[in-house]
Amino acid sequence: MMRFARCFFRYYGRVVVSAKPPSLLILIPYFGQWPFWMPLFLKSCEFNPDINWLLIGDCGEPLGLPGNVQYRYCGYAEYCDHVSALLGLEFYPQNPYKLCDLKPALGFIHQQETEGYDFWGFGDLDLVYGDLRSYFTEEKLRRYDFFSTHARRVSGHLCLLRNNERMRNLFWQIPMFHERIQDQQHHALDEGGFSRLFLKRKNFPEPLFKLVGLFNPLRRAAEFQEAFSTPNGKVAWVDGTRDFPDCWQWEMGRLTNDRMLGKTYPYFHFLGWKRLFGENSELTDPVRISALAAAQKWRIDCRGFHPA
Repeated sequence: MMRFARCFFRYYGRVVVSAKPPSLLILIPYFGQWPFWMPLFLKSCEFNPDINWLLIGDCGEPLGLPGNVQYRYCGYAEYCDHVSALLGLEFYPQNPYKLCDLKPALGFIHQQETEGYDFWGFGDLDLVYGDLRSYFTEEKLRRYDFFSTHARRVSGHLCLLRNNERMRNLFWQIPMFHERIQDQQHHALDEGGFSRLFLKRKNFPEPLFKLVGLFNPLRRAAEFQEAFSTPNGKVAWVDGTRDFPDCWQWEMGRLTNDRMLGKTYPYFHFLGWKRLFGENSELTDPVRISALAAAQKWRIDCRGFHPA
């Protein structure tokens, strides 16, 4: 197992660090088959040229990989061996979805790849990015060590952590981490167990909740701010209603919707809609999706992706 770990890093090395500080690397291990919207995801990465992504898995290098996104092949069994060796435990889940529990540990596991970066992050593929730098400003990145785009839990689909020893090792403090990471159950440690380290008494009324946070050093070093980029879920819309946008539009890195005209968003996480996308095979056709990505402008609604 350790021989694989040495080969993994010797063979693939580390990703080239962006010249513009503060530098960010988002780590996404993914196994199986790329989602049909992958060209659109990659196009939205391309329009954030000074942020880097590292995709690790067995899906094969996706077509149209932009310069700020790198792909590293690794078989699922080999990756589990690698994780088990580094963490000193047995991580062999039958279902790759269990990898969500591993997200808080990715900075520790991939410390060599993140070397030289100011921040590392974890995320998902069921989103498209807007202008991330407009949201994660240099002022914010100087002030905080941790960023969640939800107000009262860690945003497992996109989360940033300062690349220091404290944040790389923080996952060890998740209650019963050793036991929970080694079983076959998905515990949502990225959003549940990890959140509890930062947010104590999160069901308290807002004034008391904020007061409790003042006494937690981790909370003081973190930004938990609702970005309203995961609609159609548990969190109400900006105005407190369940009247969510019907349509989002991406155009050359700028992301808007039909409810808040003129306002831009850091990303759109279409978790609430993606289950409906596969009902029309014509809309998921790879040739069609690639053409949309090339057009650099498209709409997203509950049926899928369309020309703008």
